[in-house]
Amino acid sequence: MQHRFRAALAAAALVVAACTQTAAPPPAPAASASGVTPSGFALPPGSGCAGEVSRYRAVMDNDLATGHVAKAVHARITAEIDHAASACGAGRDAEAVRMIAATKARFGYR
Repeated sequence: MQHRFRAALAAAALVVAACTQTAAPPPAPAASASGVTPSGFALPPGSGCAGEVSRYRAVMDNDLATGHVAKAVHARITAEIDHAASACGAGRDAEAVRMIAATKARFGYR
């Protein structure tokens, strides 16, 4: 009798699990996004904070173009990159580099 109860309980659990699965997969990136970085993509050269700013901006623009980042997230990151670029332009190199590093860490970039 206990064996039948366990079998019935297991069958009920399978039915409930089947009912709780999601109906549709997550949406795909925008149709215009290829998902692949162009073969000619190269990070901009440069040293110091100007190089850090231009390289991170290039990565983010590429991620937006390929559909790897949402427009809203790109806008938030770009605003932070702009603040770092301002600090860099004002001669606060170390601060600008720290700002870029903090933004990368906050959004999962290295």
